[in-house]
Amino acid sequence: MTQNRSHAVMAQRAEPHDSLDFFPTPAWATRALCWHVLREMFGPTEDMSVWEPACGIGAMVRPLQERFRRVYASDVHDYSHLWPDQERVTDFLLHGSESPCIEAQGIDLIVTNPPFRLGVQFARRALEAPFVRRGVALLVRTAFLESVERHRLFTDHPPTVVAQFVERVPMVKGRLDRTASTATSYAWIVWARGNTDTRLRWIPPCRKALDRDSDWPAEGSAA
Repeated sequence: MTQNRSHAVMAQRAEPHDSLDFFPTPAWATRALCWHVLREMFGPTEDMSVWEPACGIGAMVRPLQERFRRVYASDVHDYSHLWPDQERVTDFLLHGSESPCIEAQGIDLIVTNPPFRLGVQFARRALEAPFVRRGVALLVRTAFLESVERHRLFTDHPPTVVAQFVERVPMVKGRLDRTASTATSYAWIVWARGNTDTRLRWIPPCRKALDRDSDWPAEGSAA
């Protein structure tokens, strides 16, 4: 049997301090959030708005567009050469509340896969932003639940749901790769405004049902 040597993210990965930490999210993992977590927590999302502030090449934006009325997309880096639909180059941590992405009345949710080393900062920025009406969802390595710094985050802002994937979610630096594998475990951490009673749940096996051929770049594509 041939070993899969695709450079998927590993649990011990360490990124340089100035790295963009760009690991596009497979679309099925975002659909899993919508179908197995958000729908139960918030009900139908078709009339809701959502902002993805670390959109990269739009891998998470496309499945969100299937379930939300309006999806805003921005990133600190300009990926428009790879994804022309990127709406804005915005540093979420510095200028999030000033972004033209924000509707006059605010937005319902922030949903993103933040750079791991900036995960706490992304969480605090989103959770403390007055323009976010309903909640925040971050896709993180399960190891994000560890560390004193994150304990402070969870004490200040208890999550509503920690939704653990029972399947692995392979992510590859800089590109989408359907054949990748990984030793890293992932979970969605979701906060709902006004709900501080944290519960753990499991996202059931769903990749086969939620994965689509159209989610993946054609062979040889830069994406």
